This record gives sequence, C-alpha cells and structure tokens, in this order.
Amino acid sequence: MALPLASVQLYTLAAEFSADPHGSLDKLAALGLQNVEAFDFVRRPKEIRAALDGAGLASPTGHAPLLSDELWTPDGSIPTPAPEVVFEAAATVGITTVIDPFVAVDRWLTQDGVTDIAERLNRAAEVAAGFGLRVGYHNHAQEFFASFDGNTAFERFVSLTDETVEIELDLFWALAGGQDVPALVSRLGSRLVAVHVKDGVVPPSNPFAPDAPAFASDSLDQRHAGEGDVPLADSLRAGAGAIRYAVIEYDNPPGDVFDDVAASLAFLRSASFVR
Repeated sequence: MALPLASVQLYTLAAEFSADPHGSLDKLAALGLQNVEAFDFVRRPKEIRAALDGAGLASPTGHAPLLSDELWTPDGSIPTPAPEVVFEAAATVGITTVIDPFVAVDRWLTQDGVTDIAERLNRAAEVAAGFGLRVGYHNHAQEFFASFDGNTAFERFVSLTDETVEIELDLFWALAGGQDVPALVSRLGSRLVAVHVKDGVVPPSNPFAPDAPAFASDSLDQRHAGEGDVPLADSLRAGAGAIRYAVIEYDNPPGDVFDDVAASLAFLRSASFVR
C-alpha cells in the first residue's frame, strides 16, 4: 500500500514566498519535501514554475477559485478568472488537480445552494478534462453547519459530484465543524485523495456559522501536528490506501514558519504516515 506524499500548502508561508519565492522553496526542499501545493498561481504561473524547478519541487495540487464569481479569503477577496484561464495556468505550473479552496457560507445553507455548487464543479471538471486535469474541493467548517435528510451539506455535495471530482479534507476545519473526523475520512473512501494536516486548539463553536463573528486567521491557536485537538493519526490511518497527498498547512503559524513545517513533517514521518 503506497503511503501519501508529503506536501505543504504555500499559503502557510505566503509572506515568505511572496518576498523570496526561490529562497523559500529551497528551504522547503532542504527539509526533504518534494511537493508543495500552490495557491494564487493564476496570475504568476511562469514565476511559480521557475521557482519550483529551481528547488526541484513539484506542485501536483493547487488552489484556485472555480465556484464563485469572487473568492472571499480571510485576507481579502480574489476575483475569479475564467476556468480556461485557471486550467491553462495550472498546466504551466505542472498542477494536475485544481482545488477550489472556499465557497461562501450562505451557499451551503440550502439544498438548492449545495446543488448549484456541485453542478458548477461538475461542469468545471468537464472543462478541466480538456486540459488533462482534474478538479477538487477543499473544505472549511461552513459545509457542516446545515443538514438535509440526515446528511451534512458537505456530504450531500460529495454525493452530487461526479466520481472524477476529488476531495481534499481539511482535518482541522472538519473537526471545527463538529465532525467525527476519522469516521468522515472512512465514509469518503476513494473520493478522498488529499488531506490538510493541521492541528491546534479547535474553536468551541463553528467559526463559519452564519451568525458567528467575522473570522480572522490570526485568532487561531495553532500547534504543530500531533500537539493539538485534531485526531490526525486516527484520521490518516482511516484514509490509508486512498489519500495520495498529506498537505501540511498553518493558517496562523505559531513560530518560525519553516521550523513549524519541519515539526509537522517530523510528526508525519515518525509513524511512517508519508513518503
């Protein structure tokens, strides 16, 4: 059984990467990483590809908006380019799966909203196939607030998407959404191809609930993998054989970001969770 490949979401070191793409990727490569997960790559695909090649790294997955006219993030809104533009940039970078990282809270509260999200992603998958690519979705916690016929909005969404659509489960945010994370990993089965390995003190209530105060990533108390509330080991074991990428991420790194990445990578390597 092949172990997942270790990776790191470059949003974790957004400031460092923006200031020095080549140097920051060299530091990740020096940790023994061979893969990263790109973000905000559509406006600078050649620059990112050059930095990856220089460090000897690949970005098999990458985050870009596919499902919203405008993508909200904790750091501001990003206009959504046409899918063809996204996929052309992804092909330049070397990405094989383009993952939408965020759909606004209000769209997950009704069955019609969830159906629309799924249908949009199915259409994007058809366009992506023309570029030799796949698409996926990455959750936060808002996907678990509403339920329909005993299923969360997230699991209804998964059931409505084509089998070719890949799921990247953020384990921290799934727990923040009130989920039994290892059980959810098991239910997703082969649809789950990547996880975000993230740990810390999970907020006492869903921070993306419709009536919750505005979320800010710097409010999170995040810890090195294995040192917080998230059942990472059990979740990774539950996804054995399905998960292809274990992607380290911090929304709010607790210290020096490269030391933080190294500590989480050590956790993954200590129990042979990754290769």
